[in-house]
Amino acid sequence: MKKLITLVSLVTLAACTEVPNGHRGVVTNYGKINEVASEGLVWYNFWTEDVTLIDMRQIKWNGETQAYTRDVQQAAIKFTLTYRLDPSAVKKVYQTVGPEWASTLVPQVVEQSIKDVFGQSEAVKDAINNRAIVQDKILAEVKRRLKARDVIAMGFELRDISFSAAFEKAVEAKQVAVENANAERNKTVAVQERANQQIITAKADAESMKIKTEALAGNAKLVEYEAVQKWDGVLPTMMMGNTVPFINVGK
Repeated sequence: MKKLITLVSLVTLAACTEVPNGHRGVVTNYGKINEVASEGLVWYNFWTEDVTLIDMRQIKWNGETQAYTRDVQQAAIKFTLTYRLDPSAVKKVYQTVGPEWASTLVPQVVEQSIKDVFGQSEAVKDAINNRAIVQDKILAEVKRRLKARDVIAMGFELRDISFSAAFEKAVEAKQVAVENANAERNKTVAVQERANQQIITAKADAESMKIKTEALAGNAKLVEYEAVQKWDGVLPTMMMGNTVPFINVGK
C-alpha cells in the first residue's frame, strides 16, 4: 500500500516535456540550474522545476545602421548576420544573460564593429570599389568580439551601402569624366599607332628603294634584266638607222 502511495505521489509530481531538435532545455529549480537537457523527452517536477528552451539553431538577422568613413562620408548600411549560440556555453549564458541572449549579446557588438571598420575605410576606394574586402574585415571583427560573448558568427553580408545623394552624384560625375578621358586616351593611342605604322612602312619602302637603286647602279646586266621584265614583247614601229633599240641579249 505504501509503495502504491509512493508511486502515485511520483506520478502526481512528475511532468514531461519535449526538447525539440536544435534546442536545449535548461531545467531549473527555483531559478537554480539543475541540468541542461538535449533533444528528446525531459521529466521534471512541475511543482518546483521549470524547463526553458534555448534555441541553438542558426539565426539570421537583417539589420540596418549608419557609419562614417575615414573621409567623413555618412553611409546608410544594410547587412545580414548569421550566428548561433556556442553549445558548450548554454549554462553560462543562461546564468549570466538569460534566455533572451540574442538581443542582449549581438546587436551592439555588430553595429560597433561596422562603425569601427568603416571608420578606417575610405568611401570610394574601399566601401564602393572594394566592398568585399570591407565585408571580410567586418566579419573578422564580429567573429572576434562575439566569440568573447560565447556566440559564433557564421557569416556576414553587406547588402547595401548608400551615401548622400550629393556625394553619389559627385562620384558618378567623376566616373563619367574618367571614362571619357580614357576613351580620348584610347583614341590618341590608336592615332599614334597608325602614324607609327605609316612611318615604319615608309622607312621600309625607302630602304627597299635604296637597296634596289644601289644594285642597279652597280650591275649593268641587272639593268637589262629589269628592262626585259618590263618589255611587252613589241618592237617600236619607227627606228632610226639599222640599230635595234634594245638590249644586248647575247653574252
